[in-house]
Amino acid sequence: MCACVHFYMSKNKTNTMLDRFLKQSSFTSQEDFEKNFEFVIPENFNFAYDVMDVWAEETPDRLALLWCNDKGIERRFTFADIRRESNKVASYLLSLGIGKGDFVMLIMKRRYQFWLTMLALHKIGAVAIPASFLLTKKDLVYRMKCADVKAIVAAGDDEILQHINEAYAEWPTLKHRISIGPKVPEGWDDFKAGVKNAPEYKGKRVTNSNDFLLMYFTSGTNGEPKMAIHDHTYPLGHIGTAAFWHNLHMGSLHLTVADTGWAKATWGKMYGQWIAGATLFVYDHEKFHAADILEKVGQYRITSFCAPPTIYRFMIREDLSRFDLSSLENVTTAGEALNSAVYDKFLEITGLEIREGFGQSETTCLIATTPWMKTKPGSMGKPMPQYDIHLLKADGSEAKVGEEGQIAIRTDHQKPIGLCCEYYHNDGETKKGWHDGFYFTGDLAYKDEDGYFWFVGRADDVIKSSGYRIGPFEVESALMTHPSVVECAITGVPDDIRGMVVKATIVLGKEWKDRANEDLVKELQDHVKRTTAPYKYPRIIEFVDELPKTHSGKIRRVEIRENDAKKI
Repeated sequence: MCACVHFYMSKNKTNTMLDRFLKQSSFTSQEDFEKNFEFVIPENFNFAYDVMDVWAEETPDRLALLWCNDKGIERRFTFADIRRESNKVASYLLSLGIGKGDFVMLIMKRRYQFWLTMLALHKIGAVAIPASFLLTKKDLVYRMKCADVKAIVAAGDDEILQHINEAYAEWPTLKHRISIGPKVPEGWDDFKAGVKNAPEYKGKRVTNSNDFLLMYFTSGTNGEPKMAIHDHTYPLGHIGTAAFWHNLHMGSLHLTVADTGWAKATWGKMYGQWIAGATLFVYDHEKFHAADILEKVGQYRITSFCAPPTIYRFMIREDLSRFDLSSLENVTTAGEALNSAVYDKFLEITGLEIREGFGQSETTCLIATTPWMKTKPGSMGKPMPQYDIHLLKADGSEAKVGEEGQIAIRTDHQKPIGLCCEYYHNDGETKKGWHDGFYFTGDLAYKDEDGYFWFVGRADDVIKSSGYRIGPFEVESALMTHPSVVECAITGVPDDIRGMVVKATIVLGKEWKDRANEDLVKELQDHVKRTTAPYKYPRIIEFVDELPKTHSGKIRRVEIRENDAKKI
């Protein structure tokens, strides 16, 4: 099927939406961007009213969302459609007694109802908690104990329904279980029927900019996840993400590969993209196949693509000559640090530079390689101008060029637009993250002489061996340049002589699996010695079929360390 793009506006047409929220919305250079980027924040900003309803008035027939799934079904929503349908969802939720300040969990995979429900919750002032479909009973009960969830809206798939039902007995605050289908079990509310019969919501706004908007449970790579809660200004923080990192405009068709339970969904599949005037492309699939994603790029003429490095790693192992990628204008990555080997291979095959961005569930895009900058493979780029970012050493002093420091955001003058308000119901973790006039990200980096930031690793992941501090990312990057390695994780293992030694846990390409022996171990060790400083080579190598990951796809090095500790 051929998908035309005649519904897009010209990329040269002025985006009046950006002009509403920025003092200057067009920039000619990185220097201009850093000097003159400044928000204009309405007193009672609400994304659903002030962005989506405005687009529906000004360009009602323009395409807002193009959704398709792996079963061949396609749905297209104009901005007028989005307003009408989200208003019906708002009316339906109100009829169930859900209103301002209520917490509503969303486990909706990539179903198009997610976007309608998010906007409905924003309008009625309820707080959204997007969550992964991989959550089990234990995960759900933990979240129940942390947040007073009043309702849950979920995809009606057997496994999701089962886990929610198992947790329900221990979920005293939960008043409504709402299924969007296909299955609606006994005791559940029927989303489809309720919305169909609901009148269109025409209520007045009940929120102000400082009210809570949504909450994310952080990935929990170390320990239990925390609740990062954002206010209604958070969507504006993603203007930088979408307009000046993704480089989107009113002619863009943008695809971010992320499940809606991950913060990357609102990074790349909602707020900034719609403010920039782009059309969202959503591919709803059950099982990831790189070839399917590549096929959709050509079929729908997607112009902008963002995915974690893992997706690119699988893409470059496909025969890319089979796919039409000529529509792509910009490709970006976030979620993990990008290994330069992946960047180099993708550039060689496609001619496209992958521009990296860095941030957290607690923030919007903090550091990025913008279109005005020369790309340095493996570098995150430079700080986004809405954040006053510093690299701080353990003693609180500023790291010099080439020195390692923790990425920290200055907060003593004001809370930057895009930074979360606190860790909800967790004063201890809030005080640990915010102190001495800074928010501390927990991520280590160094800065080069050009001001580019280079990721080292999580502070908890740095390995101290024989007096050396070894960041896992540098060793992982070296290993990733070997053709046998698909994915790897570097961790430290206790050692009586060196304190710690470096261990590599490696997933091999399928054509290398029968060579998982001592000869390959020696070959990989020698490869690292040649590629980076010899003392960093992994003295222990373990081959595995898959790496432990969080629900958002980040490698859980803490789990590898815990499993190794059990073997000692």
